[in-house]
Amino acid sequence: MPNWLRIAFRTLVVLVLILIVAFISLAVYVNANKAYILTLVTRELNKNLDGSLVIGNMEPTLLSGLPGVSLTLNNVELKDKRWNIHKHTLLQAKDIKINVNSLALFRGTVEINKIDIADASAYLYTDSTGYTNTSVFKKNKKATTAPDESTSSSTEIRKVMLQRLKLVVNNEKGNKLFQFAVDELSAKVDYPSKGWKADVDLDVLVNSLAFNTKRGSFIKNQRLKGPFNINFNADSSVIQVAENKLKIGDNDFVIGASFNTSKEPTTFSINIRADKIAWRNAAALLAPNIKKRLDQFNLKNPIDVKCAIVGNMGPGGDPLINVVADVKDNVLTTPGGTVDSCSFRGMYTNNFFEGRGLTDENSAIKLFGFKGAYEQIPFSIDTAFINNFKAPVATGVVKSKFDISKLNAIVGEDLLNFNGGQADLNLTYSADLVDLMLRKPYFTGYVNIKNADVNYKPRNLRFKNTGISLKFTGPDLFINDLRLQSGKSILLMEGSIRNFLNLYYTAPEKIVLNWEIKSPQLHLGEFLGFLNARPNVTQVKNKSKGTFGRDLNNVFNSSKVNLNLKVDKIYYKKFLATDATAQLYVSESGIQIRDTRVKHANGSINVTGNLYQTGDATRFAINAVVANANVKSLFYGFDNFGLQAIRHDNISGNLFSKVKLNGRISNRGILLPSSLNGLITFNLKNGALLNFQPLIDVGKFAFPLRDLNNITFGDLGGALDVRGEKVNIRPMKINSSVLNLDVAGIYAMNKGTNITMDVPLRNPKKDEGSSKQEKMENRMRGIVLHLVAVDGEDGKIKVKLNRNRDKN
Repeated sequence: MPNWLRIAFRTLVVLVLILIVAFISLAVYVNANKAYILTLVTRELNKNLDGSLVIGNMEPTLLSGLPGVSLTLNNVELKDKRWNIHKHTLLQAKDIKINVNSLALFRGTVEINKIDIADASAYLYTDSTGYTNTSVFKKNKKATTAPDESTSSSTEIRKVMLQRLKLVVNNEKGNKLFQFAVDELSAKVDYPSKGWKADVDLDVLVNSLAFNTKRGSFIKNQRLKGPFNINFNADSSVIQVAENKLKIGDNDFVIGASFNTSKEPTTFSINIRADKIAWRNAAALLAPNIKKRLDQFNLKNPIDVKCAIVGNMGPGGDPLINVVADVKDNVLTTPGGTVDSCSFRGMYTNNFFEGRGLTDENSAIKLFGFKGAYEQIPFSIDTAFINNFKAPVATGVVKSKFDISKLNAIVGEDLLNFNGGQADLNLTYSADLVDLMLRKPYFTGYVNIKNADVNYKPRNLRFKNTGISLKFTGPDLFINDLRLQSGKSILLMEGSIRNFLNLYYTAPEKIVLNWEIKSPQLHLGEFLGFLNARPNVTQVKNKSKGTFGRDLNNVFNSSKVNLNLKVDKIYYKKFLATDATAQLYVSESGIQIRDTRVKHANGSINVTGNLYQTGDATRFAINAVVANANVKSLFYGFDNFGLQAIRHDNISGNLFSKVKLNGRISNRGILLPSSLNGLITFNLKNGALLNFQPLIDVGKFAFPLRDLNNITFGDLGGALDVRGEKVNIRPMKINSSVLNLDVAGIYAMNKGTNITMDVPLRNPKKDEGSSKQEKMENRMRGIVLHLVAVDGEDGKIKVKLNRNRDKN
């Protein structure tokens, strides 16, 4: 063996022996002076405390701390001086292991290189006055300092290990509550010239992170796991947490923070970023007052989110919260339906207006560049805000151009069906949100529809080449340039609804649509659908389709309409009227005819009354005045009023009449005679009875020399009581060119006709040139035939002698 190697080996052996002797000596020293060392440790730890630190026992564990000395402190309690008042112990630990500098012990000082705490709890408490039990760490200015203590440096802890620690930060003055269950925390600490640096690995369950206990906790019951790089600058008193990747729950985040401890209260700023996180997972990390709102929405695909939380540990409300989310080509689910191909940048803030506080009232959601498709209808919103979470208000500008047929999926196939045509809308809106439904909306802008075919299915009404312009001016709606074409009918319409948007959502039964309608020609047969009872429209069962169709159907059912109608020509079967004007009021119960005037049969007809829809028919109650109408044309136009015995070609003259009548009309527009009830009074001027076969048959034997084919009347008046299919002819005197007669009785539209007629044989021509009084006195002189008109076996009216007159 070379000489130098022998010397080196002997030197090493000597050093090992010296170390063994040193540690044996140290072990003997520690065991012999355990009580003294415990006093030193306690005194060192209490040096800067304004309270009390109690250590139940201390055991040295030399080998585990080589080359230093490890001490295990059992049953450690740290209390502030006001513990007897609030009863919150700052620190309780079953075991605290401390590694101290061996050589420093021989100098009578303690330098702690590592501290390991297990099975402990820490409660940092601040009462309503602002006092905190962490004041235990403040220098006790009243305490005297021993000469040997004044020269010692502050304790530096190089390593920290926490296991199974329950940590509570309860700030009653600031309404803040942080609760953590720390499974494991390990930290390595360095001390540069100013401050300190720490590398921390953390695994903790967050039970509460409530910056305002009235709002609830962020990341409640979520596990936080990952590394932290922390730096404290002694000059600025700022603790900086560098951005680093870690997990909250099952999601990856990048988190950074800073805490300024230079003054009270401590201010903080926390920045959180997540790439590709599910909407519901992101919402679950926020406070309940925010989560409650966000949970009513959902996004199918993960999104990118950034969150900044800025505040202080002092009293007051919420911290400043700003959240930014970038959404691209996603599927958004809302209470009102689903938006496909959805992209936008969304922001949440609780500081919508600077200086108004960090509250729900000053919270807002901002959407920028919102684009999507609702039931295949594309739309865009440049900017949209929902502010004031206590009483939310939505504002924004929405634009869209689309094929009108795409509305079918929204409205519902049982209500309206659209084909062809284009829609163009541009609306600026502002509205209250109650349970995410619009209330008190304020819209400005337009909706234009061109060249659309529309089928209103509840009435089976079809309109072609329809165009409409909807203009919103606040809560009111103006409908301009509406053109409806159904078959040969053309309607040009202008309308308005006051307070429409508010009533649409809150009280559709109070909606009144005021229509001004003009038409060059109107064929009533094309609108017989209005005589049908409106069927119930099947409600949309798929909630994802939204509520638009249901709301619109409810409006159609409940709203009311004021109609002012002007029509050049009205057609219905054989009926033709011109220069028609009508004032109608349409409600769920029926149609009120306030004033309808038409020109017909060279005269005029004025009608008021009501129509009521009841199942398979429409009940009506009308008052009509007929003035100077050509009775032939009138009978022709109204299909002889259902009469069989006398028809339009049997009568002529100018009719003046008042009608008060009620009854029913079938859904096909046919008058139901059995339902009629009322009174008709009439006066026929310059009238004539032409080719009336019952009288011609009588005249063959009673008046063979008189022309009964053309019987003229100077003035004929009477009254008819209508009772179902029977008409009671009140007694009336008929004076004509051929004969005079008194008539009374029952005319039946089916069976039961019994009309008595007293006909004098005296020829009225004999009284020509006589006065009116003389004519009245002479009209019944001479032989009088007593006739009766009754039903014949062939269904026609038969006139015969009234042999039962005396019995009657």
